[in-house]
Amino acid sequence: MRHASIPTVAALAAFLSISFGHAALADTPIDNKEKSMTAEQTLSNKQRAIGPIAAATAAGDMPKLNATLNAGLDAGLSVSDAKEILVQLYAYTGFPRSLNALGELMKVVDSRKQRGINDAPGSEPGPVPIGAELRSLGTANQTKLSGGPVKGPLFEFAPTIDEYLKTHLFGDIFARNNLDWQSRELATVGALAALTGVESQLRSHIRISMNVGLTAAQLLAVADALAQAGQGDAAARLRGELREPAQTVAPTAQQQVTRAGSQASTAGPSDYFTGRVRVEPVWPAEGGINASGGLVTFEPGARSAWHTHPLGQRLVVMSGAGLTQEWGKQVEQIRAGDVVWCPPGVKHWHGATSTTAMTHLAVTGTLEGKNVTWMEKVSDEQYAHGTP
Repeated sequence: MRHASIPTVAALAAFLSISFGHAALADTPIDNKEKSMTAEQTLSNKQRAIGPIAAATAAGDMPKLNATLNAGLDAGLSVSDAKEILVQLYAYTGFPRSLNALGELMKVVDSRKQRGINDAPGSEPGPVPIGAELRSLGTANQTKLSGGPVKGPLFEFAPTIDEYLKTHLFGDIFARNNLDWQSRELATVGALAALTGVESQLRSHIRISMNVGLTAAQLLAVADALAQAGQGDAAARLRGELREPAQTVAPTAQQQVTRAGSQASTAGPSDYFTGRVRVEPVWPAEGGINASGGLVTFEPGARSAWHTHPLGQRLVVMSGAGLTQEWGKQVEQIRAGDVVWCPPGVKHWHGATSTTAMTHLAVTGTLEGKNVTWMEKVSDEQYAHGTP
């Protein structure tokens, strides 16, 4: 074995902010071979996809993770990139969240293959040293990331955690060369922004992100990506922490225009939909309006699974003809111009007719970061005959 044992994830993550608090963080980007992306004012589509994936993992929101993983793969992340992000996150969100997320990634990749989408596999990591060489490398990585040697009474009191940080987190994980350090920090920031009570860790990783070449503008773009993915609470936490080190004043509220086609659509996950479905985000649950909006297009015969909403949902049929059914009641036909109100907690489904596609605008309330609870799929018999 390389070292005694892996520490509990909670202890490892908790000590991260303390350890970085004892280092003098550099004000300028460091020069290291692991940093492969240039520090520009905007993030690439692949970089923008990382934060929402990490936030959904940290929150344990599988429907949101399914959607963000699909969006990330559509944006150019390889399967290896996605796997590495989710593996690293065990150190910040815990093994259960990481394992569940990896299981969801398997479902997403399999579902995309069934739809004829063959995502790039990506590269596997190179060899990682062991023993004293691993500890030396981990110590060097930790020093580069934090901007100076990490020392203090804490590590004299609990030297084991110092060993784990140097050999495992900064050695085993950060020495893996199939994901650059900027991407690793984007994932960590996204995950910590989704959690409550970890403000000091989030603040530390904002500084470390800048230490590996990311800018405040790019981190604000991460907050924008979180908001657009419907992760408004995480976006607000990140923006709040960014205002402190930058000492900026909150901007005056002003009108915003989101251009048509500027937000990528995704295929409706096969776990929650039957048939071909496209989901286009329109607005996130933020800005004082605790409800998100999205355009959903169902091809003929396509429909959602049975589900409920904690704060309800309003559907505005934009085109075509569709069906909706409340549990225990008859199926109703809906057409362009019709408006459907689905009360909180009422089990229902909706979709297209067997011969005509249907597009509706869904306005869905969000409660504590969640807007839907998915249940079993609507069977062909239920769809054809309207029997619950």
